Parts: sequence; structure tokens; C-alpha cells
Amino acid sequence: MEGGYAVWMGQPVILRVVTGSLRVPLRGRLVSETSESVRLRIADSWDVDIFKNMVVGVEHDVPVYVLN
Repeated sequence: MEGGYAVWMGQPVILRVVTGSLRVPLRGRLVSETSESVRLRIADSWDVDIFKNMVVGVEHDVPVYVLN
């Protein structure tokens, strides 16, 4: 199903990804979606395709600024 992630496109997110017994939070921006995967931009030029069946959650990534 395409379109389920449309509201998250271009926004900073944390994807909760599970594969086997491994649970990983991935930070980045969602840049595209196909029927089976989403593309997450982790760095300026590093895009990763993640299968939708591995994603168990999406949340806004709120930047934290530290002031001294």
C-alpha cells in the first residue's frame, strides 16, 4: 500500500525497525515510498530502503539543543 507514510515525507522521524530479535531506532527523513518499502535519508547523501513489514513505528524526531 503506497501512501501510508505520505504525512511523514520530508520530516525528521525515528523509524522503529524490527528484524528477528533485533530492534533498532533509525533517525532520518523519509524521502520516498513504494508499495513494499520506504526510503530513509540518514545522512546528506546516504539513503536506505527499509521494507515496510520491518517498521513497527514512526515518530517525530524532535531536535534537542544543548546550551551551556
